[in-house]
Amino acid sequence: MSLFWSVIRQLAESEAMATSKKVITRDEWEKKLNDVKIRKEDMNKLVMNFLVTEGYVDAAEKFRTESGTEHIDLATITDRMAVKKAVQSGNVEDAIEKVNDLNPEILDTNPQLFFHLQQQRLIELIRNGKIEEALEFAQEELAPRGEENQSFLEELERTVALLAFEDVKNSPVGDLLDISQRLKTASEVNAAILTSQSHEKDPKLPSLLRMLLWAQNQLDEKAAYPRITDLFTATLEDPFV
Repeated sequence: MSLFWSVIRQLAESEAMATSKKVITRDEWEKKLNDVKIRKEDMNKLVMNFLVTEGYVDAAEKFRTESGTEHIDLATITDRMAVKKAVQSGNVEDAIEKVNDLNPEILDTNPQLFFHLQQQRLIELIRNGKIEEALEFAQEELAPRGEENQSFLEELERTVALLAFEDVKNSPVGDLLDISQRLKTASEVNAAILTSQSHEKDPKLPSLLRMLLWAQNQLDEKAAYPRITDLFTATLEDPFV
């Protein structure tokens, strides 16, 4: 990423008084790219960070062996992914048990996360048609928390509203039964576990790619140059002048 910052700075200095964009040929641009030295160790750490955070255990193990990257406790990834998988499959009770096995303080110190897990459990009861059990669970487990927190109460009311519609999927609260709701809760649990293990909760790579796009947009104002339009292939496309 230092490449784009250095290029932007150089162009800003050399073209401050110019009235038209500078055109940078492919040869010139590739030379600038080759002049930027990035340590292989840093690239390996970036890749490992992504694999660990996203939970690709087998890939992380293989990459660690091939790259010689510093030791990572891959068992923690397996445990974390088991929790995430349990939430994504709707088995919230099992997920809560697994989280407590990993570290009881995660839920003890994060009331919002615990509420969202219990909310997801309520959603699963309603999804499975266990209406009486859902009402009892909402009253005993979630209502007391809603009384203490207005935002919790609003979320609880919205969840219980699922019972008021015959065609739930097309109702104003139908999104709660969508798979995206499970994924949202699973992502929140995953982030909390990572934080408890002193890991970053989000991988660095997506942030760097967003910075790349931002840097290119800034540079577009000053120059025409071969730019990356497809992040999957990172192919340079010649500028239109």
